[in-house]
Amino acid sequence: MDVIKAARDYITKMVRSLSGMKVLLLDEDTTSVVSMVFSQSSIVQEEVYLIERIDVTSREAMPHLNAIVFIRPTEASIEALIAELRAPKYKKYDLYFSNCLRKAALQRIAEADEHEVVNEVQEYFADYLAINPHLFTFNVVGCIGDRINIWRRDNLDRVHQGLVALLLSLRKRPAIRYQAASELCLQLAQDVQRSMATEAELFQGRVDTSSLLLIVDRRDDPVTPLLNQWTYQAMVHELLGIRNNRVDLRSAPGVPKELHEVVLSTADSFYETNLYKNFGEIGGEIRKLVDEYQSHTKSHEKLETIAQMKAFVEQYPEFKAKSASVSKHVTVVSELSRLVERQALLDVSELEQELACQPAGDTMARVKAILGNEQVTSLDRTRLLLLAMLRYDMAPAEVIEQLGRYDVPDELKALVPLLKRYAGNGTQWRVSDIFGTKGASGLLKRITGQLKDVENIYTQHQPLLAQTLDAILKGKVRDQVYPFIDAPLRDRPTDVIIFVVGGTTYEESRVVAQFNEANPSMRVVLGGTAIHNFNGFAEEMKAAQPALKSR
Repeated sequence: MDVIKAARDYITKMVRSLSGMKVLLLDEDTTSVVSMVFSQSSIVQEEVYLIERIDVTSREAMPHLNAIVFIRPTEASIEALIAELRAPKYKKYDLYFSNCLRKAALQRIAEADEHEVVNEVQEYFADYLAINPHLFTFNVVGCIGDRINIWRRDNLDRVHQGLVALLLSLRKRPAIRYQAASELCLQLAQDVQRSMATEAELFQGRVDTSSLLLIVDRRDDPVTPLLNQWTYQAMVHELLGIRNNRVDLRSAPGVPKELHEVVLSTADSFYETNLYKNFGEIGGEIRKLVDEYQSHTKSHEKLETIAQMKAFVEQYPEFKAKSASVSKHVTVVSELSRLVERQALLDVSELEQELACQPAGDTMARVKAILGNEQVTSLDRTRLLLLAMLRYDMAPAEVIEQLGRYDVPDELKALVPLLKRYAGNGTQWRVSDIFGTKGASGLLKRITGQLKDVENIYTQHQPLLAQTLDAILKGKVRDQVYPFIDAPLRDRPTDVIIFVVGGTTYEESRVVAQFNEANPSMRVVLGGTAIHNFNGFAEEMKAAQPALKSR
């Protein structure tokens, strides 16, 4: 199961179905879908002369070119398509929809095709954002609606439709399990199950007994998105932010204009190779990259023969790409290094990891001491005390009082009661032992400290997802915690899709990548409504604020 390949195959098939130069018309959603799996240069190689937004009406008419339209079947995009067909700017149109097109919408499109320019209509189920081969999202923030146990209807529709498209693109008709303590998970599971029944013809031939869709709730593990990160992809997202594979570096000092926005995707070989390396290792890999580039540069300093010149010209695109890669990654890592030093992140993160992983000791005294360090940002002070609140079940008033001593902004203080209501101790969604303090293993941990030595103190935390994957592998998932929505699987699944309502993280993505590498007999894909860093998780909680206040 490879979500990047699945999405790319759809788009490749689409653009190659029409020979010769053509125009590609997209909407807001499919623009993101395409950009995640194709670079602009790659799409141009498929004879795509121009990429345009279908909702931009000021486009120049090009009646000599054919057009491929790839849009989500939303009301806004259908309306834009109808307007296009009534006043066509291109010769012929091949229409592709990223999800199921309702018969009523198809009828409206047919009626609008007065000029008979529509050549064909198809459904190609690339309706998700593929980030890594095993990671996808929908960029949906704000799952909770007016009440704490009810979805926002528009976001539920978007997520459930996207999940159905994902299953169709991966050719799976899985059994579905959901977190019993979460009504949000139940509602999503029911909607996906209902769609698989309603669209039975699309799922025909996809019935299997070896795949599983497991839907879990972010609120069962609120610790993971609170932590600073120290592996490359996760660290970039935490400190700089990644949005649709793009990183905004405009606020970084001394960055040249051409690097104000950089693309980090698995199409970049250095990035793909080093996604899960820790920050110390990345420094060494950057050194190797620079040395390799310098060696390559020196080999072309003297071009004396025609043969040498010819070889250089032939290798120039690769040479130019290597130069761009070096500049990009050196800039990114340099900015990460600057932030680590300026914000005392090594000291902060060590305490975060102790709060998340170690038995109670003098950690809280050390937390209070580091809060007075002027290098520590208001965000990191808040992060530490939120973790402490979860760990020690502190009263929100006590945490807010601590933050008040350091002029922490009110918007960060407001996260304290929000987190307590959203996923604090005693809330119905917290069913798992995220701190490992319960049972025999918890007793041993309290007596002896960590159960095993850790290779790196900054990456010792293991998300709850690691325990869930282990339980699936060993066939020990408890039915009362994760019941089936319909008929249960008889055998252990070989293909597993885990979807996190409320958003997943790059730390959890790393866990899945490591699991897949260690267990080739089982393939796991991870998805989430969003990919969170601390700020994204805070936005998720803020979106739920009206419902949380009414509790």
